[in-house]
Amino acid sequence: MTTLKVSQPVTYSRVLGVGGFRGERVVPNDEIVGPINSSDEWIRQRTGIISRCRAEETTSLLDMCEAAGRSAIAASGVDPAEIDVVILGTITWMEQTPAAAAIVAARLGLTPAAAYDISAACAGYCYGIGQADALVRTGAARNVLVIGAERMSDVIDPADRTISFILGDGAGAAVVGASETPAIGPTVWGTDGEQAHLITQTHSWLTFRDGSDTSWPTLRQEGPAVFKWASFTLARAARKAIADAGLTPEDIDVFIPHQANMRIIDQMVKTIGLRGDVVVARDIAETGNTSAASIPLATERLLREGQAHGGQVALQIGFGAGLAYAAQVFILPDHNHA
Repeated sequence: MTTLKVSQPVTYSRVLGVGGFRGERVVPNDEIVGPINSSDEWIRQRTGIISRCRAEETTSLLDMCEAAGRSAIAASGVDPAEIDVVILGTITWMEQTPAAAAIVAARLGLTPAAAYDISAACAGYCYGIGQADALVRTGAARNVLVIGAERMSDVIDPADRTISFILGDGAGAAVVGASETPAIGPTVWGTDGEQAHLITQTHSWLTFRDGSDTSWPTLRQEGPAVFKWASFTLARAARKAIADAGLTPEDIDVFIPHQANMRIIDQMVKTIGLRGDVVVARDIAETGNTSAASIPLATERLLREGQAHGGQVALQIGFGAGLAYAAQVFILPDHNHA
């Protein structure tokens, strides 16, 4: 009987480094309130957002991915030649094929790394971390570059009061590799497709092509229903991720939720039962909601500004359209590889 040789698994994986790129234009609330007949005060009270970052017209999604990926690789200290897979979570790559990840891999000099895109909206980065963890532990990859990136300004209707005023542009990235000790807990993920109508595109690209609706497709959400789902239902997934990692909420030092809405973040801290002194990522205030990019961008900021540090226990949870969600407990890396 012929015996096949298989990949050699490793026991554990970890996040080795993170990086990010925010849209260059800082857009304050006063700049966008006119079309939605609103005010700076209304936006701050409703979302906690003071400003959002949006890309210059000449800055593409690929440009942002390249910048974030390059900074994550530098922070990780990993030789680019040892990165075997690139995973890109995005919903704003406007070409059906080829995958943006393949082009980004080439730009970063990672060829012939496997490269593919995933579409899980705001949960895309955490989906990618779950896949990277599995790839490394099974021996299918030595190191994996995970990127979450969005040009949400491409799918914004300036007159929409449901979601568009929240959105920003950016890319965040992490390198996942082997570890001698447990540093990424089990991924808890799923979807609730029966609620998919809560966050949607106004109409399909086919109706735009055929002329039955000539307006550019943009995003919409049913805010109150999303708030309820995210604030309460997702707490169960977060608590399961903590329990599956063999911990309790008291063990969490840093909480990095998707930067969707400050009120959702505050409610989740209470519902999950985190410590009063837990460090909470609040990058949304100045960056806005960057969908798949929001968690790695928030992580990078916490480390860069010294609000969190390597070795701390962090809980991250992404959630958004689909309704898709994913959560992990992980050990934070040092900000710079040394």
